[in-house]
Amino acid sequence: EVQLVESGGGSVQSGGSLTLSCAASGNTYATYTMAWFRQAPGNPREWVASIWGSDTHYLASVKGRFTISRDDAKKTLSLQMNNVQPDDTAMYYCAAVVGWIGSNRRLLEDSYHYWGQGTQVTVSS
Repeated sequence: EVQLVESGGGSVQSGGSLTLSCAASGNTYATYTMAWFRQAPGNPREWVASIWGSDTHYLASVKGRFTISRDDAKKTLSLQMNNVQPDDTAMYYCAAVVGWIGSNRRLLEDSYHYWGQGTQVTVSS
């Protein structure tokens, strides 16, 4: 069983920065595909970024502003969010699945088996 706990959310002004963190359990963390999703009120959950090893991928609207990274020794996942915009306002979730799931499946919510409880990010204009 893998447990994920997010932290680092909060309120920030447009153009500001925020770093989200996710602490994971499990003995084989280095083998997990990890991802960040987000969900704004009234919208479906949306894939934001994913990482497997050093291979990273981003939603087009956050590419160049957000950076996903992982520390396998500490079993942590991070999302550095720069130049945040009001459209980035959402509940952000950390997600994990064991192994590499392929370039198409990494975008899909159903591909991930483990989820954190979420951390709220609110961006004011």
